[in-house]
Amino acid sequence: MIMATPLASHDFASADLNAALEFLKRTRWELRQLRKVHVYRDRFEILDVNGDCMEVRGVGYCDEAIVPLLRAINTAFDPKTIHNTTDAEFKRFTTGRRHTWAEDRVM
Repeated sequence: MIMATPLASHDFASADLNAALEFLKRTRWELRQLRKVHVYRDRFEILDVNGDCMEVRGVGYCDEAIVPLLRAINTAFDPKTIHNTTDAEFKRFTTGRRHTWAEDRVM
C-alpha cells in the first residue's frame, strides 16, 4: 500500500505537547473529513476520505502523549490498551468518535 506524501508534518518534542495539539488544530482544516489514523511506533498519520494525510513524527503508540493527541482528533481507541505492542507495522483506528449527551454527568 503506497501512502500519500503528507500535506503537513510536525516533529514532536516530548516537553511540548501543546505545540503538537496546536499543529493538529491548525492543520486539521487542510484535510477533508477525517477517516482513520495509523499509529506507528515512532509517529502517527491522520488520513482523510480522499487519502490525503498529515503526520506527527516523534510520538507513537508506546508514548503516553499519544492519548491526548488521538483524543484531539476524535479517534475511537481504548486508552488502556493503546500502549500494547503489536507485530503489525502500525495500529489502525477510525476517527469521528461521538460522545453521548450528558456523558460527563453523574446520574
